[in-house]
Amino acid sequence: MLIAILTPANIGIYPMGKKNRKKKQEEPAPTKKNLKPLIVKIGIATIALIVVFFFILNNCTDESSEMHYYKFKKEGELTITDSIANPIIKIDIEIADNDYERSLGLMNRQSMEELQGMLFIFPDERFQSFWMMNTLFSLDMIFINSNKEIVTIHKNTIPLSEQS
Repeated sequence: MLIAILTPANIGIYPMGKKNRKKKQEEPAPTKKNLKPLIVKIGIATIALIVVFFFILNNCTDESSEMHYYKFKKEGELTITDSIANPIIKIDIEIADNDYERSLGLMNRQSMEELQGMLFIFPDERFQSFWMMNTLFSLDMIFINSNKEIVTIHKNTIPLSEQS
């Protein structure tokens, strides 16, 4: 067996004796072979545990710090009039005209001004039901039919209620 040793001063090839060759082949080789798979398995297990603990710690944070609060975005104005078209009140509105916006509604908002509201537009006229889940402040709900007539008013709803 030949070993090449590289040094800055010279490059040489040195033969190893038979005694040294047998010792190297008999002792270290089996030890390294047996330990290598074990070290790899321990390394993989350690990395897996670190990843698991990382995800557990990230998901165990305080929910209030992760809460995303929505802010009012004026998308129009709604004027409520009396039966002879005299204006009674004008409200700045945000419009909920798709399933996602209607299901989100006014949840996760810290507050709204007095003359602000959300107009829920449905594709067809039928009985509608709302709840106050994750709604942090009381609301007045005004139900208007397709003839633009007020049919029901629910005043001062209970915040955070799951009652329909």
